[in-house]
Amino acid sequence: MFPLLFSPASAIVSRLAARRAARPGFLAPVPVLCCGNVTLGGAGKTILALALARLLAEAGIAVHILARGYGGRLAGPLRVQTGSEPPAHDATAVGDEALVLAAAAPTWIGADRAATARAALAAGAKAFLLDDGLQNPTLEKSLSFLVIDGAAGFGNGRVVPAGPLREPPSAAARRVQAAVLIGADLHGARALLPPALPVLTARLLPGPEAALLAGRPVLAFAGIARPAKFFKTLEEAGAVLLARRSFPDHHPYRPREVARLLAEAARLGALPVTTAKDRVRLPPADQARVAALSVSLAFDDPPALEALLSPLFPLMAGP
Repeated sequence: MFPLLFSPASAIVSRLAARRAARPGFLAPVPVLCCGNVTLGGAGKTILALALARLLAEAGIAVHILARGYGGRLAGPLRVQTGSEPPAHDATAVGDEALVLAAAAPTWIGADRAATARAALAAGAKAFLLDDGLQNPTLEKSLSFLVIDGAAGFGNGRVVPAGPLREPPSAAARRVQAAVLIGADLHGARALLPPALPVLTARLLPGPEAALLAGRPVLAFAGIARPAKFFKTLEEAGAVLLARRSFPDHHPYRPREVARLLAEAARLGALPVTTAKDRVRLPPADQARVAALSVSLAFDDPPALEALLSPLFPLMAGP
């Protein structure tokens, strides 16, 4: 009943999203790749951005990542600093996602993607990766991916506030060149896409830290869109979960909260483990006391991805 009550408001949100997406943006002189979704978080767009950044960097392409800096106090445009000179930014300054992305490639934050792109161009960027830029019209895209979490799909198929969507999937599908379906399609999301739209399937793999967690008792905690997804990854890595603690997405951990988690882990004889995004939000003094499990994206058909990228990046084209 409640989704139906909110349907008129959802229709307004959909019209506003369509109007905003239709605005022309800045046409950069370099390729612009966009990783976006239509749900409110948790689809895996940052994981895809990391995978593409590493792929392009391995091909010798000077790719720079443009992010919004969600959760940070700085507006940008500015380049995320992760080293000691100049002093590094933290999650309160630039947001957790920007810090994770900056470990893979030069990363910039700024709500105005066009202004941020111009700053990155001046710094030598030869390609751009937009993390969560599908609904942002300020920068023209060369290749856009619609990221879908197969375990969640499109929820009830309704736009906020009646559902979890930013815009109808059909509207987003008209502005992308491919979809990336992560995990098994448990809710039939693929059937809601245009038949001609290429769909790349992929799966999440635990990072190298998984080898140290196999068979170990752990206290797992996460403040992401779907903590259960992280807990399942830990179990698949062989960790023995003695406790699971969930927090809101992008939760800013306070020293007292972390002290309680560490004390509980000590009582249980368990290793405290969280996500890479969560660990950068911990107080600096506590980050070394908590293990993090990273994840990577494995494509089922890598040549299909390369076929989409090679027209934009001749360096990636096969012989």
